[in-house]
Amino acid sequence: MKKVITGLPDELFALEEISKEQQVIKIYTDKRRYGKTVTIIEGFDPKDVDLKDMARALRKKTASGGTVKDGRIELQGDQREKARKFLESQGYTVEIIE
Repeated sequence: MKKVITGLPDELFALEEISKEQQVIKIYTDKRRYGKTVTIIEGFDPKDVDLKDMARALRKKTASGGTVKDGRIELQGDQREKARKFLESQGYTVEIIE
């Protein structure tokens, strides 16, 4: 976390939490060839989040493979619930699209 000097007491400085709460992360699945399911996670602000680090954490948490493509994270399999729980624990607002 970067240390930003604002002149405010640390207790009042919640800029990072506010930016997380304002982002709405969308999670949905897609069928690929041979009937494979891929979970797609999008909606991160690229200025606030390092997508490669977030993908690494999600892959570890869901015990699946995945990648970063076109500004979104793709995980192998149906990982919607595990990803939702992890992202909500990180302070994000999550919307699952059926």
